[in-house]
Amino acid sequence: MRICVQEHPFEPALELSGFGEQDGVGAVVHFIGIVRDDGGLDHMNIEHYPAMTEAALTEIAQKAISRWDLLDCLIIHRFGSMKPKERIMMVATAAPHRKAAFESAEFLMDYLKSRAPFWKKEVTVDGRSTWVDAKTDDETALTRW
Repeated sequence: MRICVQEHPFEPALELSGFGEQDGVGAVVHFIGIVRDDGGLDHMNIEHYPAMTEAALTEIAQKAISRWDLLDCLIIHRFGSMKPKERIMMVATAAPHRKAAFESAEFLMDYLKSRAPFWKKEVTVDGRSTWVDAKTDDETALTRW
């Protein structure tokens, strides 16, 4: 298991190098989240409290590992200022079978989207800024777990 909360960009190919190569792995799933521009976004600022964030991400990764009997788990989440099209986060799971790998990756993504202690502010090209509120769809997605 590896949890990385970092300001600098990451390269997915490098992060996945060697991931899931241990005995018993039959499936590796990864997902990369990208800062989307729904029109007029200049950048997004993400804030967090390091100790709180790392503890929360470690706890949810441990839940995924025990629930799906994962053989490995990776969570990377950036903070700071990011432009549209930049990578914001990545999860990867390794399991004996694909169903566990897919389900656990979705579980982690849903958690990161709605419960991880990050605060996001969008800044538009005309200088307006707004904090990103929780979305009903994201909250609903958690109910399946």
